[in-house]
Amino acid sequence: MKITEIRTVISWAGLRNWVLVKVMTDVGIHGWGEATLEGFEPTVAACIQRFGEALIGEDPLRREHHWQRLYRHHFWRGGPVGNSAIAALDHALWDIAGKAYGVPVYQMLGGAARDSLRLYTHVGIYQPERMIEDAQRDIADGFTAMKTGAWTGSAGVPEAERIAAFAERIGSLRQAVGPDIGIMVDDHGRGQPSNAVRLMHALEPFGLLFFEEPTQPDDVEGLQRLRMADPQMDLATGERLYSKWDYRRLLEGRYVDVIQPDLCHAGGISEVKKIAAIAETYYVKIAPHNPQGPVSTAAAAHLCLAIPNFLILEYVRQEPYRDAAMQEAWTVREGYLHVPDRPGLGVELNEDVLLANPPRLDATPAAFAADGSVFDI
Repeated sequence: MKITEIRTVISWAGLRNWVLVKVMTDVGIHGWGEATLEGFEPTVAACIQRFGEALIGEDPLRREHHWQRLYRHHFWRGGPVGNSAIAALDHALWDIAGKAYGVPVYQMLGGAARDSLRLYTHVGIYQPERMIEDAQRDIADGFTAMKTGAWTGSAGVPEAERIAAFAERIGSLRQAVGPDIGIMVDDHGRGQPSNAVRLMHALEPFGLLFFEEPTQPDDVEGLQRLRMADPQMDLATGERLYSKWDYRRLLEGRYVDVIQPDLCHAGGISEVKKIAAIAETYYVKIAPHNPQGPVSTAAAAHLCLAIPNFLILEYVRQEPYRDAAMQEAWTVREGYLHVPDRPGLGVELNEDVLLANPPRLDATPAAFAADGSVFDI
């Protein structure tokens, strides 16, 4: 079996553009991958095609060999664009292998370590005024955990006011959903460590499942300050780390309780499997970052089904786009995702639907503080 062609499509999906890749072979088996990377869609698509040139004529079953070649044969290696391109191709090669062997990907990863995967949704994360409404809808549909964002609408707001207002919001959410629903807060690395500590203390009464990205991804020492300030609050980070080498210092310092590798950005299934194994040695849980499309969700789901240290999986409710793009939708029941027992990733996409939703390449989002200086988004 040889790889004959690599196709990439960018398709609008309501919240963001999906970047999808289809790897073809000479025996009629194909594999799907995803490299959705907001703001860099044409760039990552071009990188997929450039990397893909090295795979034409090659045996798709040599997944580890191809991963090493794509990563190590480029002097300028790593980062979100390059590792997202590798991730998409890696997904597709796992998909092809599962189809060739006639087994689901999770079986090739060691078999199922659990029966289903607990999901969490987003509530008011982009529209704060919808937070309670979204939460009530999701609870009615059986979801048991949800996340909202502390950064939304905060540009130019004095930090003390932001912290007080957001703590009040989370208090109202906890009151609305009761004590048994998991609540997570994402700060997008918005705060300086001292402000992140103050926000963490303000959120303590509401029993968070975890506090996500309280500092910028390169500020590991900042996480150390938070850990020392409150060893009981579960901290999470990792969506903007792209390889096992990026995670090394974070895990060695034991600064977080949960890591959030993104299967679209951190080198795909092959690399995140290794990251999860390293995290297991530090008793750290895995909650993959996954606000993307159906192939991203499938790749994360197969990995999470097979690893022992899975916690919870992010799930963006994009039913009109997701269901239309998939030839057969996956089952979500009572807030849990059930992985179908089909060969490969178990996802087949409707290319006509994808092409009927052309990408929307908007301007890069901008945010500025009250004095006009650049503000983290």
